[in-house]
Amino acid sequence: MRTVHVSEITENIKEMCIEANHFLTEDMKCALTTGAKEEKAPLGRQILEQLQENLNIAGEDMIPICQDTGMAVIFMEIGQEVHFEGGILEEAINEGVRKGYTEGFLRKSVVNDPIVRENTKDNTPAVIHYEMVPGDKVKITVAPKGFGSENMSRVFMLKPADGIEGVKNAILTAVKDAGPNACPPMVVGVGIGGTFEKCALMAKKALTRPVNVRSDIPYVCEMEKELLHKINCSGIGPGGLGGSTTALAVNINTYPTHIAGLPVAINICCHVNRHAVRVI
Repeated sequence: MRTVHVSEITENIKEMCIEANHFLTEDMKCALTTGAKEEKAPLGRQILEQLQENLNIAGEDMIPICQDTGMAVIFMEIGQEVHFEGGILEEAINEGVRKGYTEGFLRKSVVNDPIVRENTKDNTPAVIHYEMVPGDKVKITVAPKGFGSENMSRVFMLKPADGIEGVKNAILTAVKDAGPNACPPMVVGVGIGGTFEKCALMAKKALTRPVNVRSDIPYVCEMEKELLHKINCSGIGPGGLGGSTTALAVNINTYPTHIAGLPVAINICCHVNRHAVRVI
């Protein structure tokens, strides 16, 4: 059994909130660079080059890469041999978010009630997902999610008879309906299977997979490639102003489901697709 003090969780999450809002992961940087080189439309290429310039300025001057610094989504993969001490884990996680957003001077966008809508002034509470895994490590993924793209997400409760073509149509429909509102070039996270809530969670987590890593399930891998091609042929383009780089990746996760169902969730993320990952 390994003991981890919750203060270590707080400190890491504080740093990760600041890191994710100022620096893109290397895979996202490479994808944007490749997109700018391959973009066929002059205006689309110009927009992609401006996005790269924005990234450089954000990193050099410690300015957030997007003014919407998002609602903090935290994935906690906790080894079953880990014991936490020093306080309540969930309180420690939210304290990390509070410190990250206040000390990092990040925009606070969370309201305490969906109807009353009074700002909590520290961007808490976070949305936290826990998973128990083998071992004695804790893997933390901090993924600040802006709502321009979040609002474009969809869940389809398809019939089994709709099959793979129905799934593809649902994904393409969601992307086309989102259009420029999701701040393309986007990353498209997809969850197929499970239940209503499980497919949505899988779609969210799919956004944290590196954009240069494809599914190890052959038919899913092929679907990711096919849908990326079709989305980039839609003409939406960077900023929604036309071009051949509408998406940088389509990441699909699957899970067993009921004989009577075929749930599909599409969680779209904008061109920053922020996340930071640490193992402690």
